Amino acid sequence: MKSWIDLLPAGVQRFARLARLDRPAGTWLLFWPCIAGLALAGGLASAPWLILWFGLGSIAMRGAGCVWNDIVDRDLDAQVERTKDRPVASGRISVKAALAFAVALSLVGLVVLLQLRPIAQGVALASLIPVAAYPFMKRITWWPQAWLGLTFNWGALVGWAAVAEPSAIMWLLWAGGIAWTLGYDTIYALQDIEDDALAGIKSSARALGSRARGGVALFYVLALVLWSVALVQVAGQALALAAVVPLALHLGWQVWRLADTSPANALLLFRANRTAGALWAAACAAVGIA
Repeated sequence: MKSWIDLLPAGVQRFARLARLDRPAGTWLLFWPCIAGLALAGGLASAPWLILWFGLGSIAMRGAGCVWNDIVDRDLDAQVERTKDRPVASGRISVKAALAFAVALSLVGLVVLLQLRPIAQGVALASLIPVAAYPFMKRITWWPQAWLGLTFNWGALVGWAAVAEPSAIMWLLWAGGIAWTLGYDTIYALQDIEDDALAGIKSSARALGSRARGGVALFYVLALVLWSVALVQVAGQALALAAVVPLALHLGWQVWRLADTSPANALLLFRANRTAGALWAAACAAVGIA
C-alpha cells in the first residue's frame, strides 16, 4: 500500500525515507517520554504549547539520529536483509549529502531547544554525546538496546526540567523508560537475529536467545515498578497506581503475544509500543493534573 511518501518527487523521497518519515513509530517513541515528563511535572496545565514544540523536536531529532545511525552503520546495514536497501547503505544517497541533511534537521532541533528555559536546554544538550555514541554500541556490547534506552527516554528529563526543578522523580521516569526500551527494542531486534549473527552485530535478542520473552517480561515489570513509584511520589497516595493499570495490561498483552517470535509478529508488537507510550503519558497526565 502506498503512503504519502510515494507522492513526493523521487529525490525528496530518498531523504524522507532516510529520516524514516515513512516509519513514524520511532518518532512516537521519542515523543511520549517528553510528554510523560512534562505531564507529571504539571506542565500540561502551565505550558501546554510545549507539546507542539516537543512534537516538532521529536520528528527532527529522530530523523537526525536515523541519518547519523545510517552513516555509521552503512557497511553493517548492507549485510542485513531488512536494512540493505536503506538510502546510504545502497548508495542512493552519499555520505556527504546525508551529513548535510543531518545538520539541517539538527538546526530544526535547535529552534525547538531555544523555546525551553535554560536548565532544560542544558539537559537536552547533554544528550548529544550518548546519541552520537549509540550506533557504535552494537559493536561494543551485547546490550545496545540499553544505550538506546538512555537516549530515547532523555525527553522525560527534558520534559520535566522544562517546567519544574530537577528531582529524583524525573530520574525514576527516565530509568523506567530505559527498562521499557530494553523490552520493546529486544522485540524489534528479533526481526534480524539471524542476519545479525552472520554479520557479527550484537543485540539483546541474541544475548537472551530462547529467553527473550522472559527478558522482555522482566524489563516491562521493572519499567512499571519504577514508573509506579514516581506516580505515587507525586500523588502522595497509592491510588495513583490505578493510572498504571491500562499500561500494565497492554504490556502484559505484548508479552503474551510474544510466544510467536516471527519477524512479522515482532514488528507488530514493536509498533504497539506507540500505544504503550501514550498510556504511559496518560498515566502521568492523570496524576500530574490531579
